Amino acid sequence: MDTKIYTKKDLKLAAKDINDGELVSFPTETVYGLGADATNEIAVKAVYAAKGRPSDNPLIVHVDGPNMVKKYAQPLSPEAQSLLDTFWPGPLTIIFKLKPNVLSKAVTGGLDTAAFRNPNNDVTLSLIREAGVPIVGPSANTSGKPSPTKAEHVYHDLKGKISGILDDGESKYGVESTVLDMSTDTPAILRPGAITSTEIEKVINKPVLDQRTKVADNQVPKAPGMKYKHYAPNAQVYIVDNEDEWKSSVKWAAEQNHPVGIMADNKNIDKYDWSDNVETFSLGDNVNSASHLLFAGLRHFDNEPEVKSILTQAFSSDGIGEAYMNRLNKSAGQVHFNLK
Repeated sequence: MDTKIYTKKDLKLAAKDINDGELVSFPTETVYGLGADATNEIAVKAVYAAKGRPSDNPLIVHVDGPNMVKKYAQPLSPEAQSLLDTFWPGPLTIIFKLKPNVLSKAVTGGLDTAAFRNPNNDVTLSLIREAGVPIVGPSANTSGKPSPTKAEHVYHDLKGKISGILDDGESKYGVESTVLDMSTDTPAILRPGAITSTEIEKVINKPVLDQRTKVADNQVPKAPGMKYKHYAPNAQVYIVDNEDEWKSSVKWAAEQNHPVGIMADNKNIDKYDWSDNVETFSLGDNVNSASHLLFAGLRHFDNEPEVKSILTQAFSSDGIGEAYMNRLNKSAGQVHFNLK
């Protein structure tokens, strides 16, 4: 299969692919998604096959606005409606209870809920409207690998496996959306993202739980990232937590008999005298830029098989840092430099 590169001029062609049951990667403000008609069970199953994704890992359904959600979800609470009014379109995915038999179990993982998102990307919103159907959209990468923030990342992983890639440049945020479960009595964050629990609580005037725990092997997760390994390059990632560890890492890296990758802000990259076997990748100047560049950095080193270790800077878990550290911990398997 030839994988075509589409631009916004090719929306009708990309939408036709979706309507024909083909797979098309699409851009969002967070990462690139792998799209299929959410109402076409065969197409949805093809998403799992293309990614190598476990079939009990439910998919996020992308919509062009609240009216499309209401076709599938049970009546929304006033709090839920307030969230849509405040944060949509944007990087907030919300889990709702479904009306009976409206979406395939391939979408929901057999649950009576589904996760919906209204992406803040005009090209993708136009794609959904042109296709006239909601579009499932897990990240457009090989399952378990760093999520794609550019069309070229998608092409690297899925060339020959999908019909096309709708290219709209680099993603704005670089980490996936916040996932909020509104199907239970008490709302709960299942995956942190750019929209924080504090921001959500201000809108709904009630506490939000943190339920980012990993689910058991015999359980079906409600949201992506709760059960299976995610964001991991081939090299071992080590989290470097503080200045003392950075000082130690300079000596440690020089002693390795293989190239070592360093992912840090400009201050830490410029501060130390790195050995010749070290290659640096800048995460910019702060946690905002680091969140944007994290996956790109992991993918950069994934393309260099001789790099066996990647030392990556930790940031405070405040604000967007919560999402950054969530993804970094998963990519490292919770391994910190001081515990290597």
